[in-house]
Amino acid sequence: MRVRTIDRPPDAFQCGLSEEQIGSICARVLSTEQVDAAEELGLGTYNTTYRLDLAERSLVLRVAPEPGRGGDAGVDLRNEYAAAPYLVGLGPLVPGIVAADFTRDLLPRDYLVQTLLPGRPAPEVLPTFPRERWVSFYRQMGDITRRIHAVTGTGFGPVADPRFDTWSDALIDHFTNEAALYRDLDLAVDEVERVAEVVERSRTIFDAVEPHLLHGDLWHANLLLDPDASEPTITGVCDSDRASWGDPLADWTIEKAGQRPGTERDIFWETYGTLPDGPGARLRSLVYRARNVMGSRLDIERRGLDIQQIPPQHWDLAPVLDALSA
Repeated sequence: MRVRTIDRPPDAFQCGLSEEQIGSICARVLSTEQVDAAEELGLGTYNTTYRLDLAERSLVLRVAPEPGRGGDAGVDLRNEYAAAPYLVGLGPLVPGIVAADFTRDLLPRDYLVQTLLPGRPAPEVLPTFPRERWVSFYRQMGDITRRIHAVTGTGFGPVADPRFDTWSDALIDHFTNEAALYRDLDLAVDEVERVAEVVERSRTIFDAVEPHLLHGDLWHANLLLDPDASEPTITGVCDSDRASWGDPLADWTIEKAGQRPGTERDIFWETYGTLPDGPGARLRSLVYRARNVMGSRLDIERRGLDIQQIPPQHWDLAPVLDALSA
C-alpha cells in the first residue's frame, strides 16, 4: 500500500497516522478488499482525513483527535455516527458509513470509514464561477438547511447524547464546558461566564424552543461542488460531527447566511424561509453569536494562529457583550 502523509510539527492539533496504523485499520475493517493507496487530504482543522484507493472504489478514512486534546464537548465521530440516520433525507448528498471503530484498541482514537462523495470543496470550486451565478449555490444551501432543521428530536444536546430536557440547560452546560477549555488554554473565562448568566436570567425565552436537528458546521468548507457543472451544484454535505438538537437560530449556517446582506447570500432565505423576529429571537441570536465567537477563539488557539492577523469579529466577544447589555 502506498501511503502519502502531510508533515506537521509535533505539537500540531491534527496528528497523522503511521503507515502501520493505517494498514492495521484497513486490515480490520476492509479485510476482504485490497487497499492500494492511502493519501492524507489535509481537509478541515479537527479530524485527520485520508482517501483510500481500492481496486474498484475509493473511500474516506476520518480519524478523530486523541481524547483530551482540547476538543469541544459533543464534537466527535461518535456523534457523527449517531447523526447519520437523521440526515438520511439528504440522500446521496451525505456519505454512507462503511465502518466505524470506537474500541480504541488499534490506536487511542475513534475512526470512521465513509463513502467518497463526488465533487471538490466549495472554497476551491465556487470562485471559478462568475459571481452572478453564486445565487444557485446559496439557493441550494437554503433548501438543504431547511430540510435538516425540519427534523425534530425529543431532547437537547449532541445527537449522540441529548440528555437535556430544556434548551437553557443544554446551553449552560455548553458554556460550562467552554469555560473549562478556556482555562486549559490560559484564556480569560469571565466573558464566557457573562454569556451563561444571560441564559440563566432568560430561561423562559430559551425554554420555549423545541429541539430541531442542527448540522453545526454547514458552510462552504463542508460542502462539495461539481467542478464540471455549468453553475454551482452541491454534490456533498460533509462533517456532521457537530450535529445536535437545538434552536435552528443557533446553527452556524444561519449566522453565516445572515452576514453581508444585499449580496447573493440573500437568496438563501428564498428556499430556507423567514426567521422568527421580536425581542426574544434577537436575544437568542446574540447569545448564539457569542457562542460562535467563543468557538472561533478556541480554534485560533488550538491551531496556533497569530490572533493579530485575524479580523476581530472572529474572536472579540466585547461587541456582542455590549449588545447583550444594551
